[in-house]
Amino acid sequence: MLQRIKWPLFLIASLLFGLKTYIVYRFIFDLSIENTMQEFILFLNPFASALIVFSLAVFMKPKTQKTFIKYAALIGSLIIYVNLAYYRNFTDFITLPSLFQFKNFGDLGSSASALVKFWDIFLFLDVIIIFLLAWKTKDRLVKQYKRTGKLQVMALACSVLIANIVLAEIERPNLFLRGFDREYLVKNVGLFNYHIYDVVINSKTKVQRVLADESELEGIEEHVKANISSKEASSEMFGIAKDKNVIYISAESLQSFVINNTINGEEITPFLNDLIGDSYYFENFYQQTNLGKTSDSEFIVENSLYPLPNSSVFFTHGQNEYHAVPEIIKDHGYYSAVFHSNNKSFWNRDVMYESLGYDQFYSESFYNVTEENTIGWGLNDKEFFDQSIKYLESIPKPFYAKFITLTNHHPFEIDQSLANVDKYDSNSNTLNNYFQTVRYMDEAIEGFFEELKSSGLYEDSIIIIYGDHYGISEYHNKAMEKYLDQEITPYDNIQLQRVPLIVHIPGSDDDRTIDKIGGQIDLKPTVLNMMGIENDEDLVFGTDLFSDDRKPFVAFRNGDYVSDDYVYTEGICYERETGNEVEIPDGEESPCEPLKDDVLSELTLSDDLIYGDLFRFHDFGENKTTGTKEE
Repeated sequence: MLQRIKWPLFLIASLLFGLKTYIVYRFIFDLSIENTMQEFILFLNPFASALIVFSLAVFMKPKTQKTFIKYAALIGSLIIYVNLAYYRNFTDFITLPSLFQFKNFGDLGSSASALVKFWDIFLFLDVIIIFLLAWKTKDRLVKQYKRTGKLQVMALACSVLIANIVLAEIERPNLFLRGFDREYLVKNVGLFNYHIYDVVINSKTKVQRVLADESELEGIEEHVKANISSKEASSEMFGIAKDKNVIYISAESLQSFVINNTINGEEITPFLNDLIGDSYYFENFYQQTNLGKTSDSEFIVENSLYPLPNSSVFFTHGQNEYHAVPEIIKDHGYYSAVFHSNNKSFWNRDVMYESLGYDQFYSESFYNVTEENTIGWGLNDKEFFDQSIKYLESIPKPFYAKFITLTNHHPFEIDQSLANVDKYDSNSNTLNNYFQTVRYMDEAIEGFFEELKSSGLYEDSIIIIYGDHYGISEYHNKAMEKYLDQEITPYDNIQLQRVPLIVHIPGSDDDRTIDKIGGQIDLKPTVLNMMGIENDEDLVFGTDLFSDDRKPFVAFRNGDYVSDDYVYTEGICYERETGNEVEIPDGEESPCEPLKDDVLSELTLSDDLIYGDLFRFHDFGENKTTGTKEE
């Protein structure tokens, strides 16, 4: 059978690899297709990329051609596979900075293994065929090409690639100016061209800091003054936390859909449900993280800036100058500390926390971590809080302390002897496990509240609990549809980005559920106002959650947004209250259109601040070290 094959090996490899890549795009990544043109482009782009790469073989000697084609197929397949494993957890594609974060992967443990499926071996079927052809057909499928033949082959490859790019630009104008939307890039120009684009963009950002100067601040300062500072009138909560301890609990992977919900008739979060009855609860509060997940949420909360489109700020810009909450509150007598029982260098936290102005980081070395008290990624949450309380009691008062939990982390596995609710029954082990680790975290937070009361810290503290990012990605939508008993539309995907925000003030009998929209970017101005700290000259993109005059949208890193009336996602405008797609008469503008440019502009301004390290040029109106006003 092999003797009948007459096509050149580079062409066979291009067709096999292109077909395999299309199948992965279409049925495993499950990229959304809206029309026939998008379907055609999605089919064309893997063949265009494959043909460009494998046709390079015609410039080589026959024996070298076989070696190049074999290993190009293998390396390309590994790139696809790594992206697939990443996509299963994050519903996103790897960026260049992610590849330099391999020191984190050693801590992934069972989380990484859960991303591997037994049928993944079939992704390498084309590689096996190519290796067999190169071995069995000897040199029959390769030859020495003349100059004319080489040019013809490359002309064909380049023509297909150019056709792909032209069609992509027609389908999605200014595609390459929208690098924050990685799905659109992969869908239109392919995974491999996306990675080339990503390398170029990241190289460009490295140069930005070197070339940046203070003139670049003018547009940012004008935007903040016109759109943010003008709305920062003091709310009724201004100063309510003055001189009190502020305790943040970053609740790992906690989404709002579990709040006041059940699994097999059992409450999933009984303690948090009760706590909401004695707290301020924001039911339309959205996570805004990107690739950095928990580290992104920390960055957003402390700085009121957006995460970066292609990397984690903690890794790529950890040594920038910032004006974060821990630094600001030093001038008001506060001591700041982070508690997180993980390796101090994980996500570059040891470097970043210093840049943010934290006084102390209680990392893994401060805890007694054993095999018996470990769940998943590390020290279980109950032990974590129990071992932390002695450190919290010993630090100077008033303090600003953040606790980052671990147990409710993908793949959400827990010894069944520790589980107090049943697993769910669906085709997703991730969702099935999730409810048990959420309950365990809920119980751990309840225990921490009891320890705060026993230690005497409770009455003098304000406790803020927020979900750091989603736990169940879109990859598990089929299982989520079963649990929620509804079809999940793009609108619902946005609504599933809601995470709990609970502001608990001991001694207050306020029971107030707030339905105004808000996001993690609003926490910095909210908390500083509660502490009675005016911060008029700061550069932030959030507004006080308790204020009546707020910014009109919550933006997501990919350009989607939520406003009071609408949800804009995947190019579709929905009514926020009903989830119905807005019907737009021919010739009229979508009601979502006016805010689109504002969202993209704000994301760009935030990026410019970070890429250019522009805080080093900004005058905050006070000496950042002493806090004294300049004469």
